[in-house]
Amino acid sequence: MTLDLASKIYVAGHAGLVGSAVVRALRARGYKNLLLVAHRELDLTDQRSVSDFFQRERPRAVIMAAARVGGINANNTRPAEFIRDNLLIQDNVIDSAYRSGSEKFVFLGSSCIYPKLAPQPIKEEYLLTGALEPTNEWYAIAKIAGLKMCQAYRRQYGFNAISLMPTNLYGPGDNFDLQNSHVLPALIRRFHEAALRGDPTMSIWGTGTPRREFLHVDDLADAVIHLMNGYENEQIINVGWGEDVTIRELAEMIAKTSGFHGRLVFDSTKPDGAPQKLLDTSRLSALGWRPKITLQTGIEQTYEWFKRHVSEARLIA
Repeated sequence: MTLDLASKIYVAGHAGLVGSAVVRALRARGYKNLLLVAHRELDLTDQRSVSDFFQRERPRAVIMAAARVGGINANNTRPAEFIRDNLLIQDNVIDSAYRSGSEKFVFLGSSCIYPKLAPQPIKEEYLLTGALEPTNEWYAIAKIAGLKMCQAYRRQYGFNAISLMPTNLYGPGDNFDLQNSHVLPALIRRFHEAALRGDPTMSIWGTGTPRREFLHVDDLADAVIHLMNGYENEQIINVGWGEDVTIRELAEMIAKTSGFHGRLVFDSTKPDGAPQKLLDTSRLSALGWRPKITLQTGIEQTYEWFKRHVSEARLIA
């Protein structure tokens, strides 16, 4: 199905990194009837509130960008919150969307759903073929449950739900909290502050050898709209760049962009996480979509955004 520009589209989690990018992309393409509700107005973990909201608003399409997210430290220290809140949010939104008659549902998962030691690049069919990375298994299990719920509702009820699995995301609006953010925004903030202080060294978690793939959030938003209008199948779809870099290479790129000239020190006593996470995106490429924003360009854009909003980034630390 293709949504006309007047279709009511509910973007769950519209204020977050992914949701805000999706809203920007929808508006840029002329979608006029976006349903955006703040967390203080609608608690997605509250089943009755979510059900009442959907029965009242009846959106034609739903883009599920709401989730409790965070980096290794957040997953390690708050595992109960990560599994509980994400399971509640997903269950409430998916079921209520189906019961209210939504015609298209886009579920956004994460590449962390795949086994820690999955063959690289990771194909969609590797799901549930091995053990998860222990440092984020709580979030991963919740996301696996969400995509399986979408598949189950499609099989039993004919609910038109699709599931997309993005790689590591970054971009404008990211979380720069040094305790709970992901590696790229955390490094941007740390290198920025170190450069301002003139620090001679910068300590970085891990050995620097793990390889990671990064996708600009505006590219993801473009893929979401492309697949919302052009994909209808229960098979999950990887969304990534198709190339990766080591954490050391990433740190060197950010150091250069931020003007940091000190020495990088890698702390091998801290966890590395999975040794590599690179998605196979051949299924997505066959559907006619490719990303456009290179990592270097994306880092430069994100750093410029951070500098313009540095006071706000400090507030969430």
